[in-house]
Amino acid sequence: MKRQLTLFFIGLASFSFAQENITYQKPSAEILQLAEFDRPPTVSMSGNKEWMVLSYRATYKTLDDLNQEEMKLAGLRVNPTTNISSTATYFYNLKLKRVKDNIETQVNGLPTHPKITNMSFSPDERTIAFTNTTSKGVELWIIDLATAQAKKLTADNLNANLGSPYTWFKDSQSLLVNLLPTNRPALLDERKDLPKGPIVSTSDGKVSQNRTYQDLLKNPKDETNFETLASSDLAKVSLEGVSTPFKASAIYTSKSFSPDGNYILITTIKRPYSYIVPLNRFPMETTVYDLQGREVKKVNEVALNEIMPKGFSSVRMGKRGISWRADQPATLYYAEALDEGDQAKQVEYRDQVYTWEAPFTAAPKALVKTKDRFADIQWGDATHAFLYESWYDTRNQKSHLLNPTTGETKLFNDRNFQDVYNDPGKVQTARNQYGRHVIQIKDGKTYWIGDGYTKEGQFPFINEMNLKDFSIKRIYTSNVKDQKEDINDILDIKKGEILVMLQSKSDYPNYYIKTIKGNKLTPLTHFANPFESIKNVYKEVISYKRKDGVDLSGTLYLPAGYDKAKKEKLPLLIWAYPAEYKDKSTAGMSTANPNEFTFPYYGSFVYWVTKGYAVLDDAAFPIIGEGKEEPNDTFVPQLVANAEAAIDAVDQLGYIDRRRVGVGGHSYGAFMTANLLTHSNLFAVGIARSGAYNRTLTPFGFQYEQRNYWDVPEVYNTMSPFMNAHKMKTPMLLVHGEADNNPGTFTLQTERYFQALKNLGAPVRMLLLPKESHGYVAEENILHLLWEQDQFLEKYLKK
Repeated sequence: MKRQLTLFFIGLASFSFAQENITYQKPSAEILQLAEFDRPPTVSMSGNKEWMVLSYRATYKTLDDLNQEEMKLAGLRVNPTTNISSTATYFYNLKLKRVKDNIETQVNGLPTHPKITNMSFSPDERTIAFTNTTSKGVELWIIDLATAQAKKLTADNLNANLGSPYTWFKDSQSLLVNLLPTNRPALLDERKDLPKGPIVSTSDGKVSQNRTYQDLLKNPKDETNFETLASSDLAKVSLEGVSTPFKASAIYTSKSFSPDGNYILITTIKRPYSYIVPLNRFPMETTVYDLQGREVKKVNEVALNEIMPKGFSSVRMGKRGISWRADQPATLYYAEALDEGDQAKQVEYRDQVYTWEAPFTAAPKALVKTKDRFADIQWGDATHAFLYESWYDTRNQKSHLLNPTTGETKLFNDRNFQDVYNDPGKVQTARNQYGRHVIQIKDGKTYWIGDGYTKEGQFPFINEMNLKDFSIKRIYTSNVKDQKEDINDILDIKKGEILVMLQSKSDYPNYYIKTIKGNKLTPLTHFANPFESIKNVYKEVISYKRKDGVDLSGTLYLPAGYDKAKKEKLPLLIWAYPAEYKDKSTAGMSTANPNEFTFPYYGSFVYWVTKGYAVLDDAAFPIIGEGKEEPNDTFVPQLVANAEAAIDAVDQLGYIDRRRVGVGGHSYGAFMTANLLTHSNLFAVGIARSGAYNRTLTPFGFQYEQRNYWDVPEVYNTMSPFMNAHKMKTPMLLVHGEADNNPGTFTLQTERYFQALKNLGAPVRMLLLPKESHGYVAEENILHLLWEQDQFLEKYLKK
């Protein structure tokens, strides 16, 4: 299934020939120095904060990584030879560090040429399991933390096509593993056999609202191949590598042990499959088994879900989100809609939450009803839990203190979930007697870690909340200078020890143990800045207003050594991504921090500050719809107003030549870019990557638009750059991954938009990146992309 790689460059309309035959290029030295760096390791920690794992991976994937065999079925992209996702990211080395002695240890005995993923700690946190992908399949390995020694448990016969192929037993001595079926049939090759009939789909007349999903099943052979690839045998594998059959072959989508470890909740996919929705909406059956694999109770059956009511607060009928209560030995909980799952229906209560105690011989017990859509429960103990409900149309989220014994609730937070200035943060959790994370309650008090965004800047905090009256006491406020501090965890509230990550615009993020009293810091990591060449660039978060008074912001970069007194007029690059809001207040809130580490990557224009450009990164582009008005009703004028305000703000500082301004974005940011070039004269150039430009090809909603095309055809048409292609006369570079997997942003969108622009005489160039999905990962493609962008900007903007 490997294909020859070809890089496609379809040039500007003024070129003599439409296509260029070109080999991969690398960007200029200034950009290449930043793009070719050694990626510092990823840090993960055990739940008890005793161990850190340092995981090393390559800075980029390669084209050869992307050119492996691949099958696209039911929303999956898998390698049928190795039986794991074809988009998996692998680590090539692991190191351990015990937090208390801060000694880093290399893990010994790792596989040769390791491709490590799916790592997890055992329940007792003495062992780490991981998978290793060979040329033939997936193996299961473990690491003994005490000795830092790795050991292989199985052959390369695991099935990871549906995700992580194992789950730890509670005793930490065995794992429940998805194995390839012993008599697995060969995959069908649709190229060899003639079809036995046409493909027929039908509708029973029910109204639905399905998005444009990618990689769906298309025919009976696809169904058979999906079943072959997704089916597994379940086996119990000990730490000595002894394998015992547990359950026969089926399509297992999830496995979850009860907190006491005596039961396991298993969900399987059943027929009939669908050609219009992905596998997460196929029929499913959920059953509780004992530790010998004997059925205890079938607790849920879900029918094929091809029909969904309109709206982001609409849900399917039946039991939803069935899972174990963390505070009880073996009790399930779930929600059921009281409005038939349809947000358009007017009812007093939207959902009923139930609990169901093992061995499930008695009927489920009604626990609590919610007036908005049930979102989640965080469990604490028999009398304390936090109940969350939300409603998308109003962006409202309510938090209640719930007594799980009586069902009594008390509201303690009611806010717009986009209101970052009043976000209470996340409650601190601790492991209970079952090893599950529950709300940490000390003397009737809980502790909350917040990001601390304010009008004046970011000041992360720790609050203490009294559960009797919900009064708040501030325990700690971060007020570090010229740094950004993130609070990751509370290690010991009595001692005032917290785990933090500190960074600055030129200091790479590192972890520390901090003592609140005295601000004593103990470093845990020592990662160096891999981007020394830009450590002296000027960086500032600027604030400004849109003409209707909405507060906006963006992070401004100026070249190192730029003389702000002489104010040489620079070309300006703006990178942005639109976001929808229901009110001006929340739309104007900023989460930008000037002390965040400057990490250049292909998803921004920051590289070009080394080439003499001013860069406004992550410029705010809110799209607001207050009251009954939807944001997209005035999408284009708000988009232009955002851009105009950004350019005015930097121009008023005296740094730029406003005749030389470029704009760019990825995905919805590409859609933004095309609209700005179509409906304004503010820009000299644009770069639009992996966007969708014809909204009639996403007729049942896109991004956060809930209405369909036939509800508001004028909105869809006005917002579609394709429909207004005759107005676009500004040089634009269109980029797309050849194998985009994102719903709505089919590669065809860019190809058809380019054809329209080319035939209408627009100055446009299209770049298709071989084998890339919605995000780009191959080094060859990324470096060439940077070269293309640099060439384009030098030609149409800088000069």
